[in-house]
Order: sequence, then C-alpha cells, then structure tokens
Amino acid sequence: MSDKQPLIDIQGILEQLPHRYPFVLVDRVLELEPNQRILAQKNVSYNEPYFPGHFPIHPVMPGVLIMEALAQAAGILSFNSMEKTPGSNTVYYFVGIDNCRFKKPVVPGDVLMLDVSVQKVSRGIWKYHAQALVDGKVVALADLMCTAREV
Repeated sequence: MSDKQPLIDIQGILEQLPHRYPFVLVDRVLELEPNQRILAQKNVSYNEPYFPGHFPIHPVMPGVLIMEALAQAAGILSFNSMEKTPGSNTVYYFVGIDNCRFKKPVVPGDVLMLDVSVQKVSRGIWKYHAQALVDGKVVALADLMCTAREV
C-alpha cells in the first residue's frame, strides 16, 4: 500500500495555508509523500496582479514569487507530514534560502511545477531542496528553510 495522499485541490490548499488572494501561489497538489516530497502546480496567468508592473512590455513572474510558491508547497508538505492543519494562530515562516538560481523566465501561460523534497527536519526547522519546472525544464531552484510558529 502506497503512502501517497490523494490530489489536493484549491479548497484543500486553502485549508492548509493561511495565504489568501492574491498571495495563494499553489493551485493544486498532484503528488504528496509525507516526510518526503510534494509536486504541486501553479498556473501562471496574465491576470496575475504583478504583471502590469513586471514588466508591461514583456511580463515575467518575479523570481521572489517563484520562491514563495515553492515555500508554500513546502508548507503543505510539512503540515501533511505533521498531520496538522494550521490554526488561526499558526504561521508558516520562510526563514532561509540558499543556492538560489533562476535559469529561465516564467511568463504568462506557463504551468509552473513545484517539486519540493524534505532534506532534514531539526528543532522545528524544515530544510528542503526545491525546484520549479516549466515543460519539464528547471526554471528555478533553491534550498529552503521554513518553520511553523504560533503567533
């Protein structure tokens, strides 16, 4: 028997992340293996609120938002691994990033695949290797650190 969980749609994502429009950057979860890996999807639309200013003539998804999308996928992975959902007093903080690289611009119409793997968990700090892909090609990658805290 596989420990993979079923697909998580946007309703399930909203139950697992404290983020709300316009800052929810994960549309659905395609694969999830607790304590191991998540594969999530972000559909990049021209209607995103940042495109008119970044950049009007050649819209490009800001790299910091690609990293945030990866961190949100990591949050879903962590909460599922802990078998918890965030309460109204729980925040999942993005606390560190190393080895961040951007390989190719992400533009409207792209389907951004968010592939995040747990590397280590120690003292409540989760460390991940994360990569964002479009059409099977890596467009960004980084090692992320996140933690859940009561506020």
